[in-house]
Amino acid sequence: MELVKSVNLGVRFLLEILALLSYSYWGFRIFGVLLGLGAPMLVAVLWGLFGSPKANFSLQGFPRLLFEIVIFGGAAAALYFSGKQSLGILYSVVAAVNLVLLKIWEQ
Repeated sequence: MELVKSVNLGVRFLLEILALLSYSYWGFRIFGVLLGLGAPMLVAVLWGLFGSPKANFSLQGFPRLLFEIVIFGGAAAALYFSGKQSLGILYSVVAAVNLVLLKIWEQ
């Protein structure tokens, strides 16, 4: 069981990286260079401040859950609305399952 929990944490890290790539792809595809570079940088700063394990302003409980839904849901929406509908749906399903398992296992 510990192996499965470790894999879940690894999936979480990959989802975080893919979120940045999703925001970047969306920004470049829809709005150009400014948003293509700015959107992932903004998300990275917000994640570092509020979402990372060593965040300066760590959120707990419902605010944390809402923050994660916005970040990962936004990444799925970015993929979906930039023409990668199947990837957006797949990303949202994997992110949702990962989030549920994180909460169940209190990771």
